[in-house]
Amino acid sequence: MSEPGAPAAGDKAPRLQDRVLGGVRWGRLQEPLGFVKVLEWLFAIFAFGACGSFSGETGVTVKCDGETKEMSAISIQFGYPFRLYQIPFEMPDCEGESETRTLHLVGDFSAPAEFFVTLGVFSFLYAMAALVLYLRFHSLYGENKKLPIADFCITVCFAFFWLVAAAAWGKGLTDVKAATRPASLIAAMAVCQGQEVVCNAGATPAMGLANISVLFGFINFLLWAGNCWFVLKETPWQAQAAPRDSAAEQGAIDKQ
Repeated sequence: MSEPGAPAAGDKAPRLQDRVLGGVRWGRLQEPLGFVKVLEWLFAIFAFGACGSFSGETGVTVKCDGETKEMSAISIQFGYPFRLYQIPFEMPDCEGESETRTLHLVGDFSAPAEFFVTLGVFSFLYAMAALVLYLRFHSLYGENKKLPIADFCITVCFAFFWLVAAAAWGKGLTDVKAATRPASLIAAMAVCQGQEVVCNAGATPAMGLANISVLFGFINFLLWAGNCWFVLKETPWQAQAAPRDSAAEQGAIDKQ
């Protein structure tokens, strides 16, 4: 029998849960500092999710000379990380009997795409860690003067990197569109230069998800840049400026 007043085994988990969640200040989510962090966390997921999960399809149709020749449809799948030069496709050879040649798409746009996705992942992780710090260890954040300064410096860096990443990925996406449109494929296929060969556009890539990822990138820049002000207010720099302003205002009142 257990002694009176001794905690039961089943009570350990609820008490541990109360200790962990009991100190969480959910009200900080209503403050700009916590609310903007939630938005940064969400839009970071949207940004790297939209870019990293993108896949598209392009293609052309080739019809060799002669009525007995069948039309050949070429379909090409591409997507993240957009190393197009590694994506092969078969080009029909109208001069031979059912022979084909292997070609590749042109271009490597993995650098801006991977930088964009990597930044999104790190933004997601940092925003989540900052939320835990704000909500659970709020007293530590207020007492330790170095934490707000570090948070401000990191926020400024993320804002700058989001501007660079969104602009670079926007330019890279424009180049991806130019390299994967059917007209570019037709121009790169030697068989389509024949006088009696008819090449037409096939599937046109749907780039809506990729366009949205660029939009999410600039939204992330605005969120991180705007959050710099709210984080700055938590630093000792802003705290020291406030008493000076108050003293100046009190001195002006006394002179009157």
